[in-house]
Amino acid sequence: MRAGDALYNLTSINAEPERNSMSMSELAPHLSAIGDAALESELAGLIVTALNLPVDAGAIDPQARLYGEGLGLDSIDILEIALVVSKHYGVQLRADGAENMQIFRSLRHLAAYIAAHRTK
Repeated sequence: MRAGDALYNLTSINAEPERNSMSMSELAPHLSAIGDAALESELAGLIVTALNLPVDAGAIDPQARLYGEGLGLDSIDILEIALVVSKHYGVQLRADGAENMQIFRSLRHLAAYIAAHRTK
């Protein structure tokens, strides 16, 4: 697989969910339980630092879209975030993951996914 394919696949949605992954409906309890502003804040800081964004981490709305409108990230930015998340939290995100668009939908969704799958 070429790097360009991985970038495209990371942000694409497959019609069928992976059998061994947690669905977004299963993550719903984590979304509310995560009211964990600490994880969201830490994650926002990691994103701002990793991407060298010209915004304060505290200014990122946890419910705003990360990709496209909202924070305005592109597929390369999402790939960089996936690498940072993997290093920092031990969460492996597959480039061809069926739910990547949901996982990266917002800071809150990403934090919920990390809370449910982190190994570090």
